[in-house]
Amino acid sequence: MSKFDPYEHLKILNNEDGTITRLVQFPQKSATGDGELLHSQTVVSKDVTLDATKSTWIRIYRPAKIPSNDSKIARLPLVIYFHAGGWILFNVNDMMNHDAMNKLSEEIPAIAVSVNFRLAPETRLPGQYEDAMDALNWVKKQATDPNGEPWITQYADFSRVFLYGTSCGANIVLNTALRVLDQDLSPLTIGGIILNQPFFGGKKRTKSELKMAADMFFPLPVIDLLWELALPKGTDRDHRFCNPLGDEQVKKKMKRLGRCLVIGFGGDPLIDRQQDLVQLMVMQGVMVEARFDDVGFHGIEMIDPRRASAILNFVKEFII
Repeated sequence: MSKFDPYEHLKILNNEDGTITRLVQFPQKSATGDGELLHSQTVVSKDVTLDATKSTWIRIYRPAKIPSNDSKIARLPLVIYFHAGGWILFNVNDMMNHDAMNKLSEEIPAIAVSVNFRLAPETRLPGQYEDAMDALNWVKKQATDPNGEPWITQYADFSRVFLYGTSCGANIVLNTALRVLDQDLSPLTIGGIILNQPFFGGKKRTKSELKMAADMFFPLPVIDLLWELALPKGTDRDHRFCNPLGDEQVKKKMKRLGRCLVIGFGGDPLIDRQQDLVQLMVMQGVMVEARFDDVGFHGIEMIDPRRASAILNFVKEFII
């Protein structure tokens, strides 16, 4: 493995100023906006600035036709989503992320808020956690502001707010959920958190990491590099941002978490860490639902539509 170049695998170049050059540009899609609807549109979307000083923003999705009960518009669960990308790649307007949120909004149905958080290494942790808190506080503000964003104020059920993340996004979700335990979010109520193939690590290798060190999609040198680019300078993979299971304070706070869904696949080098997380949650009395499949790999939903649908069904069952 000495000849393997994780930079080449990720299609990035390391720059002297601490930034990286991303060599691949992914297809992107624009939001529909909130103008006149087309007959073919089942979901509409719009972009809203979160913090101009940080260049962070969100894309909101809602069904084009909001269901109603007894002639009253039904309020829908609100899903705040954090995308994958190993801390360093992707945006919410990338086609695959946009299409995934369209499907989620339509099929659950739900109001979805997809957060375009800052990427590493230009912004290192905990910057991404701060962006997540900005998004959550923005939603809270809309809930109490009569002049707030109408798609949120008119259609969202603030008693059913879910934090959902994939890979590094799932890491953001767990850290955010732990942070808000000590904050007053009213009128928001977190109905649960969804950790899809959560990205955690540690200095000591797990059996699955060693077994799949040369994994085709997520080899160990790539995992190590991603943490090197994302963690605060001068820290290592046993930092609580990477290895929450090694932090006693994190373990104590976990007892206070509400419902949790964890999704993982047997061909993911991170599977042992994901299962260890579930085991810890169970020991701490967390209401955790684990959906592990022996077949599959990290990020399988990006190339296998059937698995993407299966994951969405797990999420839908958990939310409804």
